[in-house]
Amino acid sequence: MNKESTKIGFVGVGRMGANMARHLVVDCGWEVTAIYDLDQAVAGELAAELGPEAVACSRLSDVTARADVIITVVTDDAAMRSIFAEGDEHLLVGAEGKVFINCATVSPEVHREVAGMAAKAGASTLEGCMASSISHARNGELYLMVAGDRDVFDAQRPLLDDLSADLRYCGEAGKAAEVKALVNMVMNMNTAALAEGLGLADALGLDLAMVTEVFSQTGAASRVLETDSDDMIGRDHECWFSAAHAAKDSGIAANLAAQQGLHLPVNEATLRQYQRLVEVGKGELDKSGIAELTFKGRHDDGEGGASFEI
Repeated sequence: MNKESTKIGFVGVGRMGANMARHLVVDCGWEVTAIYDLDQAVAGELAAELGPEAVACSRLSDVTARADVIITVVTDDAAMRSIFAEGDEHLLVGAEGKVFINCATVSPEVHREVAGMAAKAGASTLEGCMASSISHARNGELYLMVAGDRDVFDAQRPLLDDLSADLRYCGEAGKAAEVKALVNMVMNMNTAALAEGLGLADALGLDLAMVTEVFSQTGAASRVLETDSDDMIGRDHECWFSAAHAAKDSGIAANLAAQQGLHLPVNEATLRQYQRLVEVGKGELDKSGIAELTFKGRHDDGEGGASFEI
């Protein structure tokens, strides 16, 4: 893979996709030539920012035509299927020889479907599942779990290395998505548990700074404690990873468990909490917003559901 001659395209340039593109162009010297987003204004603004080589495309097939490697960062299973297989206008039009690196957290089943469709079109795919936040995307410090054909992985290694601080090959198509589902399942459960612990501590009148310090030195310590405890206490839920995405990802894990005949009650309870946030219109809060359901006085426990004043 030659950085000087390889052309990169992006489909989905929200918070993560846009910052991945910025890092590749500004910090690493890759050439991004095609950008697509459902919000055409957003695509246009990013193309203008990245320079004259970058073009905001109005059609998915134009992205494929203008790029050798296309990185996709979309929202869910339906969005993933739509960009690869909806109607006559999708990414697999004229895709022979192209490589697609699909970074969204979607179900393993959909990753396998897309890999099969791409193979029939003469293209290759990799999963590039991310366990990181916006700042990691901008700085090339993603933790990437990758799956797909090993030879394709090896060929794309220079690009993947520039996107990531840590890189893990997980196996055949679908396997990185399975690992990512487990990562987010456990992260979401840890977040829900921390929200309950801090909510109860607050109700007991305990000093929350003292409690979080004790947590950090004991078996209650976690990465979520480091990243989310202050936000839960201060009710600062600016979105880095949304409650809606947490609900989606815990749901993916629940479906995988059901397929294996497993009952995972803690994940199911966590899923219900995040679904509740979505149902009351707070799905765009950060995942730390789950604390709004566990701190006394922040919500209505009656049948009417939660009512927030954030």
